[in-house]
Amino acid sequence: MSAMFIIQFAIVLLCILIGARIGGIGLGVMGGFGLIILTFVFGLKPAGFPIDVMFIIMSVVSAAAAMQASGGLDYMIKIAKNILRRNPKYITFIAPLVTWTFTVLAGTGHVAYSVLPVIAEVSRHNGIRPERPLSMAVIASQFAIVASPIAAAVASVAAFLEPQGINIGDILMVTIPATLLGLGIASLIVNKMGKDLKDDPHYQALLQNPEYVKQNHLDQNDQNIPLKPTAKLSVGLFLLGAILVVLMGTVSSLRPVFDGKPMGMANTIEIVMLTTAALIMILCKPNGNEVTQGSVFHAGMRAVIAIFGIAWMGDTLMHAHMPEVKSMVSNLVETAPWAFAIALFVLSVLVNSQGATVATLFPVAIAIGIPAPILLGVFVAVNGYFFIPNYGPIIASIDFDTTGTTRIGRFIFNHSFMIPGLLSMVFSIAFGLLFANLYF
Repeated sequence: MSAMFIIQFAIVLLCILIGARIGGIGLGVMGGFGLIILTFVFGLKPAGFPIDVMFIIMSVVSAAAAMQASGGLDYMIKIAKNILRRNPKYITFIAPLVTWTFTVLAGTGHVAYSVLPVIAEVSRHNGIRPERPLSMAVIASQFAIVASPIAAAVASVAAFLEPQGINIGDILMVTIPATLLGLGIASLIVNKMGKDLKDDPHYQALLQNPEYVKQNHLDQNDQNIPLKPTAKLSVGLFLLGAILVVLMGTVSSLRPVFDGKPMGMANTIEIVMLTTAALIMILCKPNGNEVTQGSVFHAGMRAVIAIFGIAWMGDTLMHAHMPEVKSMVSNLVETAPWAFAIALFVLSVLVNSQGATVATLFPVAIAIGIPAPILLGVFVAVNGYFFIPNYGPIIASIDFDTTGTTRIGRFIFNHSFMIPGLLSMVFSIAFGLLFANLYF
């Protein structure tokens, strides 16, 4: 490894860390700042930026934001709340299943925000330590990204591996059972984590405060919030778009043929999801301003800018040093192929974006010849958000837990999500590699 590569890599990491600290579009713009140093100071040629990944995100976000503005997300959330309240004893297992399902259907983990307060309050009212279901629910909302047919990360992997005959159906055959089983086993262990509320000294001390008891109670009225009349239709149209993406990704003959080859999955996803957004806008008639002001749209556009800057900066560095990187990583992968999971995990921790992680590292992995089954098996490692507790749903769940059991420790890394996240990661990767090698 040359000294020049180390210096340039350190600059890239510094830009990523500063961007993550700034938040919002900070990652993307700091990617541009890093590029000006790499190109103008070191003379590296800019690589091509991941335009398909960006367009895929924009098309999916358009459909999801239109559904949100039509009341679709409220409808899904209402169903989830009813399920959680009817089964409080099993909330540590049901809560992650609910958020996993939400993310698979919506393509974004941010839909977990609305059910987190319900998870916290149902747990507390039934004497269950909220830290257990809250931590697993947040982890599940992240991990489900790799099992969602409309998530940008999955679409990107499908586009990268399509030349090797891997389609979205193949990816989901690995990621869906791997994440469900991994999260399920982790939930069994996490369900015993920490003291029960009746034995927790901090919570028992809070109960001695009359003001605390008065202010903290479960509001049952949110079950009666009226839904928009177009809510169910918008969900149906959105799910239809997702189903079409899976079908066309799995059965290539459903796609039009150009120059003797089926239309690429990137274009297929973009066309189908933009059409889905159009149908929702025409039939459900949501307010145009609400579409672009919703949380889904804002989160999606931040992801686009982050991928634009960070992935472009990372690709520029990697392409300039490809022979060196190829030799270094090839030796590592030949010794321990699963080690690529570590690279995915570390970068995802730094950039807080599964899509950006895939766009940056998968081209490198393909270029150095890492087999597709290994890439699919360790794909779930792009979910390293939980390692540094600065991810939105993590902060939100800490705020929603009025018992104080869900928290960030004195040393930052000893937070409530570390053990659930690491357990889920290890088990999911193990199952992922197992299923990938069984299928391919």
